[in-house]
Amino acid sequence: MRQILLSTAKILVSAALLYLALRKVDFSDLVSRLGFSGAGWIALAVAVTLLQVLVSALRWREISADCGAPLTVARAVRYCMIGSFFNQTLPSSIGGDAMRLWLVGQGPAGWRAAAYSIFVDRAIGLIALAVLIVASLPWSYRLIGDPQGRLALLLVDFGALAAGGGFLLLGRLHWPWLRNIRAINHLRACSVITGHAIFGRGRGLKIAFLSLLIHVQAIVIAWCVVRAIAAPIHFSEIFLLIPPVMLITMLPISIAGWGVREASMALIFGYAGLATSEGVNISLLYGAVFFVVGALGGLVWIFSVERAEKRPASIELTE
Repeated sequence: MRQILLSTAKILVSAALLYLALRKVDFSDLVSRLGFSGAGWIALAVAVTLLQVLVSALRWREISADCGAPLTVARAVRYCMIGSFFNQTLPSSIGGDAMRLWLVGQGPAGWRAAAYSIFVDRAIGLIALAVLIVASLPWSYRLIGDPQGRLALLLVDFGALAAGGGFLLLGRLHWPWLRNIRAINHLRACSVITGHAIFGRGRGLKIAFLSLLIHVQAIVIAWCVVRAIAAPIHFSEIFLLIPPVMLITMLPISIAGWGVREASMALIFGYAGLATSEGVNISLLYGAVFFVVGALGGLVWIFSVERAEKRPASIELTE
């Protein structure tokens, strides 16, 4: 019952925010701007998104090895493609993670190692994104002159940094009473693995590079969308504005980020003195690109060995 209520709430959030955002969109104008060259840019965006799935799989493979759930490159890529499909079809922004958990957990590694690998992968992605935003703050402040916009940017980014820093600190605490709380004990184990993955000499630089590359690829995808509709926006502006939106979209309060992403894009474009309607246009096409890749992931799932052998009776999503 609780899960049904949460899913219903997410559907309502996405629907309400999409309704408010879509009022700013002239669909006939948007379609007219998508000519032959625009279709080429969208195709390039899909190709970069597929490359992003590959890079994400490579990072997850490195993390999974530290968690005791080793994966081959082919299996990691296949699971990430399947995850991209379920991200678009399940009423949760973590639907793909739940599916990846099921796929790895039913193997010899076990559910604990599978859950650790997914959680650590998410945590490292969040920390890398927050660091990227902090590093670009001097330029973001030049672009966003609105005091409220600057304050919102600081609150969102440093909130994410505080969460990431607190999570990493948890692994260094050796208070005996922490071991008596099962949930915190698991978090501490994930924190230790995350610390080793980020700061370890063996894989640290590789994981950091892959994490930053994933976020840069998301910016490139958005830039391809900008070029597809010939929006009057510079690459530097997209580079500064997309990461905060990505950070907000990671909140599991909507369906695959729909609605939250559009509202956030309109808001941050307004703070930067850009047309809010262009922000919504870019967000819609950006989401459409990921929907196409998700559909390709659905084909991977249909023809996958795992689906042929066994189907999950149910996937319990926990937030």
